[in-house]
Amino acid sequence: MSVSLSNMSFLPLLQQDYTRLQPVHMRDLFAADAQRVARYSLSAANLLLDYSKNRIDDGALENLFGLAEASGLGAARDAMFTGEAINNTEGRAVLHTALRYNGSDAVMAEGADVMPGIREQRRRVADCAHAVRSGKLRGASGKAISDVINIGIGGSDLGPAMLSQALAPYARTGPTLHFVSNVDPVLISDILTDLNPATTLIIVASKTFTTQETLANASLARQWLISGLGLAADDTAWRQHMLAVTARPDAAKALGYPEDQIFCFWDWVGGRYSLWSAVGLPIAMAIGPEGFDELLAGAEEMDDHFRSAPLRENMPVIMAVLGIWYRQFFNAQSHAVLPYSQRLARLPAYLQQLDMESNGKSIKKDGTASGWATGPVIWGEPGTNGQHAFYQLIHQGQDLIPCDFLVPTAHEAPAHAEQHQILMANAVAQAEALMCGKSAQQLRVELAKSSLPAEELDLLVAHKTMLGNRPSNFLLMPELSPKVLGSIVALYEHKVFCQGVIWGLNSFDQWGVELGKQLASQILSEMLDPNARAAEHDPSTNALLARLRQS
Repeated sequence: MSVSLSNMSFLPLLQQDYTRLQPVHMRDLFAADAQRVARYSLSAANLLLDYSKNRIDDGALENLFGLAEASGLGAARDAMFTGEAINNTEGRAVLHTALRYNGSDAVMAEGADVMPGIREQRRRVADCAHAVRSGKLRGASGKAISDVINIGIGGSDLGPAMLSQALAPYARTGPTLHFVSNVDPVLISDILTDLNPATTLIIVASKTFTTQETLANASLARQWLISGLGLAADDTAWRQHMLAVTARPDAAKALGYPEDQIFCFWDWVGGRYSLWSAVGLPIAMAIGPEGFDELLAGAEEMDDHFRSAPLRENMPVIMAVLGIWYRQFFNAQSHAVLPYSQRLARLPAYLQQLDMESNGKSIKKDGTASGWATGPVIWGEPGTNGQHAFYQLIHQGQDLIPCDFLVPTAHEAPAHAEQHQILMANAVAQAEALMCGKSAQQLRVELAKSSLPAEELDLLVAHKTMLGNRPSNFLLMPELSPKVLGSIVALYEHKVFCQGVIWGLNSFDQWGVELGKQLASQILSEMLDPNARAAEHDPSTNALLARLRQS
């Protein structure tokens, strides 16, 4: 059980560390410690983390690890891996780690071993992926599948969509993937316009199979199939083109999906942690079951590191306590994720849900209000695009914005190796610039021969001075392979978990998502039926509804 932050003896110690380090520049920390990079770097699961460019020293780190230990992080970690119901508001275990476990030991939840069911679904996913890739699985007209549409939202979309882009070089022999999430009909209509129903397979992924947006898009897709295949209204041949992925197979059966075309996962798999389950079916179809196994293996390798490494040598723990340090003591309200790889363009959006849906909370596990700011805003874009958009704010804005740089050292196209060097040089340069900055004295030396009048020189120096001392982590990976991607995603999963434990949160429910869904259902019924009994709304909502009814 996690300990309340307000009762921890480490908080005054960390406040003293902050007071001591707040005026200290990282340039001076490096100058005083020739071994800083070696001591503040760590390798695990094919990843290298350099966290030396952070506003920390040994004393602050020791107290941050002490905070983590006092929060009960070690026991909470064990409880998660062993299937205890750590999601206390829903009475559920949290076992996404079991989805990528490849050992022979039992993994228990509610008195039962979950591994036989996991292995069976893995086998079914692999068989289906092989059938699509080989052309064995064919549509109602006997044609092989060329395109796969994944219809889902949130965790049923973000993970598969992110990995689809990241692993595109491994997917060139598989079907073309398309992703539909937004209920705005423009999205699905634009995708369907260019596809042939006879060669299209549609995966409908929803944990409950009641998600409004997903079912609306699935209904539209089903009608497109019926029309495009020239089927009668009562012809069920559309079923050969639609698969369901859900934790509620009975709900999918009720909508006409045959049992052998329903893939299952479990209540103890949170949506934002579900890409390792049958929700990853489109990824297995794209990169092949062997590639999907490699993805799982990379995540499992990070799981093993997280579970066994001491906290002070544990990559997810280190990233977690650094995030706590900046959020609590430096009032950092956001955190930038900056992948220097176009393949990882969707990673910041994926991590937004992972982090902000997990820890964007003000109520602790025990039901009391948190006295501390919790989850930061997660955002970012791939480099070098971001450099020409928002890096100005990171360098010279008034808010401290910690950054994660993610850089693959190998490139998929050796013929363009020189251009990849440009990309990597920019990543290293930005991290250095954020840390070192540029002083007024340096600028005056540079501008000494400019012959500018004194007033203009002073103005220019004021505008070009960058204080630096902006923290960052630098995460190096050898390549963007399925295994490496698995390690990266698992790293951030565990980082978010650690922070939730330290903050005393339940990181695995999302009640804040539900209120808007409930109100949308009520408002929709009022919009569709003018005679429906109107709920009690505020004046602004009533006025908006009146305008919408007139449009």
